[in-house]
Amino acid sequence: MSRRIMLKAIASVTALFVAAAVPAAAVPAAAPAEGAAPFPLTPMGVGGPAVQAAAPGTTTTPIEHFVFLMQENHTFDNYFGTRPGVDGIPPGTCMPERRGKAKPCVEPYHLGQLGSLDLDHTAEAFRTQYNGGKMDGFVEGVSTQDKNGRLAMAYYDDRDLPYYWNVADEYVLFDRFFSSSNSGSIRNHMFRVTAGPGATGKAESIPADGWGEIPTIFDRLEAAGISWKFYVENYDPKITFRTRATTADVDRGAQVIWVPLLGYARYVDNPKLSAKIVNLNDYYQDAADGNLPAVAFIAPSGDSEHPPGSIQAGQNLVRSLLNQLKRSPQWNTSAFLWSYDDWGGWYDHVVPPQVDQYGYGFRVPALLVSSYAKRGYVDSTTLDFTSVLKFIELNWRLAPLAERDRKAETFMGAFDFASPPRPAVFLGTERHPQPAVRPKASAVFGTYGAVVALVSLLVAGAAVGRRRRPATAVLAPLLVADAPVSRRRRPAMTSLGLLVAGAAIPVRRLRARRARSAAVTVAVSTVALAARSTATLAAGLPPENSTLFEPSAAGLNGRGFLGAAAAHPEEDQT
Repeated sequence: MSRRIMLKAIASVTALFVAAAVPAAAVPAAAPAEGAAPFPLTPMGVGGPAVQAAAPGTTTTPIEHFVFLMQENHTFDNYFGTRPGVDGIPPGTCMPERRGKAKPCVEPYHLGQLGSLDLDHTAEAFRTQYNGGKMDGFVEGVSTQDKNGRLAMAYYDDRDLPYYWNVADEYVLFDRFFSSSNSGSIRNHMFRVTAGPGATGKAESIPADGWGEIPTIFDRLEAAGISWKFYVENYDPKITFRTRATTADVDRGAQVIWVPLLGYARYVDNPKLSAKIVNLNDYYQDAADGNLPAVAFIAPSGDSEHPPGSIQAGQNLVRSLLNQLKRSPQWNTSAFLWSYDDWGGWYDHVVPPQVDQYGYGFRVPALLVSSYAKRGYVDSTTLDFTSVLKFIELNWRLAPLAERDRKAETFMGAFDFASPPRPAVFLGTERHPQPAVRPKASAVFGTYGAVVALVSLLVAGAAVGRRRRPATAVLAPLLVADAPVSRRRRPAMTSLGLLVAGAAIPVRRLRARRARSAAVTVAVSTVALAARSTATLAAGLPPENSTLFEPSAAGLNGRGFLGAAAAHPEEDQT
C-alpha cells in the first residue's frame, strides 16, 4: 500500500471523526438565530444585581428587553389549582351556595369542554365573594347576577392547558401573584401602567376628557430616552377615549381599556408618542429583526381568553409570541411575563392582602419566560401588577410612579443571573409526549464490529494481490450523511444497510492499487459511521415536544424567523 494512500486515509479518518464528535441531533438548522447571544454577558452576583454606572439605557441586570402581556379573567386556582407543588385548591373544598350556610355546597369540578359564561367580576362581586376575608361567597357572588353560580367553582387543568403547564415545567410560575385592584378591568389596567387605579371615584369608568396628567411608566421611559412600544392585537388607531362611546362594536371600544394610553390626550395627539402604539404584527417583525424595544407591553383582542372566549386561542397567541422571541437574536437578553387583568368571577382560595382601599384583588395566573429564568421554579413572593413596574424601574433606574410600586415586591428571585443564559426551549402542546426510542447500543456496535472485521479481510486480500491482476469485484462505498435515529423510528441501521448494499457494485478491470485504495476508503467510512452513531447514542435524543431547537416550518423567512406576514396567532399549532 503506497504512502500516498495511507496519508489520504489518515486525513479522511481525522475529518470524519471530527464531524462525528457533534451529534446531528444537537445542531440547529440556524444556530446563531436560535441560541447564542451576539455579545458575551457577565452574570451578576448571587446576592442580587449590582447597580452599575448609569450610562443612558443601560440595565442593572442582563435583561435588556422586557415584554409584558396581559390576558384576561382567570384565577390561579382556575388554571393551576390542581397542579402539584403549588398553593392549589385545598382538599375537601366545598363552597356554600349561600354565605354563612355550610350546606348545600359546590365542590370544585373540571370544566373541560363544557363551556363557560362571562361571570360577574365587578367591585360588588368581589365584596360578596371575599366576604370580609371569609372567602365563602364565590357561588353566591355569581348567582346574584342570574347566572349559574356553580360555574365559579369550575377549573381547567393540564388536559385543557397543556402548553401553559409545559411552560411552568420549564420556566417560572408565580403562585402568589394578585391582581392590583379588587374590582374590574379599568382599574387593573391603570395599575398596570400608572401604579394607581386611575378611576378614584365610586364609578369605575374612563373620564370623558381622558386620564389627564396621571403619569405612566412610558412617561418615565420616554424622559430617560429608553425605547418602548405598546403592541395591540387588531389595533384600530381611530378608537380612543374621544370616539369610544360612539363605536358601534362595544368590544372594539374596549381597546381603550386594554391600552390605557389611548385614554390620554398627549399619547393620542403627539405623533412621536402615538407612533409607538402599534399593531401586534410589528412585534413579530421587530423580534425577527432584533429590534424589540427595551420595554414592550402587549394587549390582546380576540385571543385574550376572556370567557366565553377560547382558552386554546389564547394559548396559541402566547405560544406564537414566545416562539418568536425564542427565535430572535435578542432572546439571551430578554424576559417575557404574562398575567391576567382580574379574576373573572372564578374561585380562588387564597385571601388577598388588602394594602389599600383598592386592593389587592384575587390571585391571577402569571408566568415568566427568559433565558435567565429558573427552571421549573414556583415563586411564592407576594406580587401584583405594580411589581412589574418595580422591576422596570429597578432595571432601568427610574423613579417610582406612586406609593404602590414604591412598596411593591419584585420578582428578581425568579432569575438566575449567576448562570449563563439558557438556550431557548420550544415547547409543544402535548402534556406527556412519548419519549424517543433509541436502539440498543450493543446491537449497533456488534454489527459495526462485524463489518469492520470483514473490511479488514478485504484490505489484507487486496494488499497481497499482484500489481496488475484485475480485481473481480470490490466494495464501492456508498457513504451517506448518517443521521441519528429519527423520532419516526426508522430502522436503526439505515446507513449501514446502504453501505452494505454498495458492496455488490462490480468494477471491471480495476487495478490492484485502486482496489486497495477503495478498500481503505470503505474501512474509513465504516469506522466513521460507527463513531458518529456512538456519539449520537451517547448524546441521546430530546423528547418530541421539548426540542432545544425547533425546525423550520412554512411561514419562516430565510433567517428562520416569522415575518409580519406569518404572524397569525395560530401559526404554531403543529
